[in-house]
Amino acid sequence: MAKSKKNIFERFSDWATKFTGSPHAFLGATAIVVIWALSGPIFNYSETWQLVINTGTTIITFLMVFLIQKAQNKDSKAIQIKLNELIASNEKSSNRIVDIEDLNEEELDQLHTYYEKLSDLAKEDADIHTSHSIDAAERNHNYKHEFFMKKHEEWLQKQQKKESH
Repeated sequence: MAKSKKNIFERFSDWATKFTGSPHAFLGATAIVVIWALSGPIFNYSETWQLVINTGTTIITFLMVFLIQKAQNKDSKAIQIKLNELIASNEKSSNRIVDIEDLNEEELDQLHTYYEKLSDLAKEDADIHTSHSIDAAERNHNYKHEFFMKKHEEWLQKQQKKESH
């Protein structure tokens, strides 16, 4: 896949995320804290001396929240795309599971309950190669629906015959 042009924020975000997660950044932050602590006697441990570290760490923490969220969003999107590709490429997987991250919490809870039931069914199977899927459940549902519709149609025809006699 061709590399796309990244905007300035994305390039900075990628660099900052890599840098802040590096040993160099940790050592730099540790050095700043040590220098600040050692400078305490020089500044008589004043309120201004304490304010410097408090303000600095607060600002850095505030900005890091946004960088971390940006990196998390990007990683999450990439993982979702990879999972969607695996689902789409496996003939036995249900394609309805692609993009379920867009469902609301209640819909996700319903799917979770369904998969818990599938897990319970799988535990009951003697053969570990037996599997149950949403597709199999849908085929079963469709079969039941068609069976019901056929029986309902037969009942309607009987009713029409009774009315015509």
